[in-house]
Amino acid sequence: MSSRKYLFQYKLEILNSRKEHLEAFNRLLDIMDELREKCPWDKKQTLQSLRHLTIEETYELGDAILDNDLTEIKNELGDLLLHIIFYAKIGAESKAFDIADVANSISEKLISRHPHIYGDVLVNDEEDVKQNWEKLKLKEGKNSVLEGVPKSLPAMVKANRIQDKVAGVGFDWEEPHQVFAKVKEELNELSSEIEFGKKENIEGEFGDVLFSLINYARFIKVDPESALERTNKKFIKRFQFLEGAAKKEGKQLADMTLTEMDVHWEKSKTFFK
Repeated sequence: MSSRKYLFQYKLEILNSRKEHLEAFNRLLDIMDELREKCPWDKKQTLQSLRHLTIEETYELGDAILDNDLTEIKNELGDLLLHIIFYAKIGAESKAFDIADVANSISEKLISRHPHIYGDVLVNDEEDVKQNWEKLKLKEGKNSVLEGVPKSLPAMVKANRIQDKVAGVGFDWEEPHQVFAKVKEELNELSSEIEFGKKENIEGEFGDVLFSLINYARFIKVDPESALERTNKKFIKRFQFLEGAAKKEGKQLADMTLTEMDVHWEKSKTFFK
């Protein structure tokens, strides 16, 4: 097959695929219109009533990603897409915005924030891209690079985003060993405060330890939220194994010694790593 014919076929496949995508998207828009008109539950929903459901769906997507369950990832992405369509429908009803406005808004932002693609800016790597991104946001009228960090984020996720954003404008350590030294320093300060026993100071130093550890995670390319959630899942599986083993022996965990429980706990590690 000639290169010209191959290129033509490739472009045709892309066009057919894009057509299928648009048809599927239009189908979802039509369904949303019908539900909003005819379904008692859907008719009652507001931007505010959907908020907590959207957060829940986002966490469910996160779980599916951690489990690497591709089928569930597809399903949860569909649930999130439904919410986006739902919000846009409500916005259209109040003539505030519609799905086209949403799509055009993010398109314009992406073009504006990628001058190395759509302009003449040169970058060397992803760090250059991130730094340009934060500088562009300030030029767009932001007073602080931290304005974009949602107030309602969980504390660990928020700390990670704060550190990532300030690093984008150069406020950062240079080497991982410097950050690890800071972790040790904060641990020593926590230890000192524990000796004095003042709860407020202990809590403050404990927070500093967590903040430093989250910062160190960024340097060693570990997402702290994902890392902790993987450990949560692992602990749950090991503990449920322990419960099951105790039940088989006709025992209650509360009646077992730590030494007896530890036997089953160590065994659980061979199954759940």
